[in-house]
Amino acid sequence: MIILPAIDLKDGTPVRLTKGAFDTVEQVADNALQTALDFVKTDATWLHMVDLDGALQGKPVNHKIIEEVVSKTSLKVEVGGGIRTVDDIKKYIDAGVSRVILGSVALKNPELVKESVSQYGDKIAVGIDAMDGYAKTEGWLEGGIDGGNVYFTDLAKAMEEVGVATIIFTDISKDGTLSGPNLDQLKELQDAYNGQIIASGGIRDIDNIKDLAAMDLYGAICGKSIYSGTLNLKDALAYE
Repeated sequence: MIILPAIDLKDGTPVRLTKGAFDTVEQVADNALQTALDFVKTDATWLHMVDLDGALQGKPVNHKIIEEVVSKTSLKVEVGGGIRTVDDIKKYIDAGVSRVILGSVALKNPELVKESVSQYGDKIAVGIDAMDGYAKTEGWLEGGIDGGNVYFTDLAKAMEEVGVATIIFTDISKDGTLSGPNLDQLKELQDAYNGQIIASGGIRDIDNIKDLAAMDLYGAICGKSIYSGTLNLKDALAYE
């Protein structure tokens, strides 16, 4: 199981949110590049980055910072937030990003998902952010199709049908709470979807990492737990 420390960017700086609410924004570091370099020192190989401004504006905003991290570290970087067009995807991949995450667009423009998967294969992932099991969009501010009535496993199955190799699943109610991941919904997703699953949201400590590793998941994203000190990244990386 790969461990992906996370850097979420708001106004150019690393922050964390609680349950996806922008009024809970908390700066957790001064500089994204230095934070990424610190992760390299712990022997991390992957990094999860989210352009929160991009998610709000529907276009890449903090892309230069992300590209700097890609070019100046050894990390494999996956990126989400505000990616809406083939051109957005191409720019990130040309810059060396290892995996591009499509979120809202998977619900609103499934043809883009098909086109990007046909062109870039496993460099494309889909992020499913769910509340009470139903997919949400636009930085978690809106419901999905038909007011949010898209069940997360139905979306996952649709993404598998068009060839999406990796899904990043976030239970919004857990995100940033350090209350533990939603193991039940992750198991439900495993039963419905045959691709790689990355767990996101709620991870607190090494016991959570052990639980996720026991499920044989592909990956786990760790954000607030690292910044708050409840999880030692070096310890987590031992489960890779």
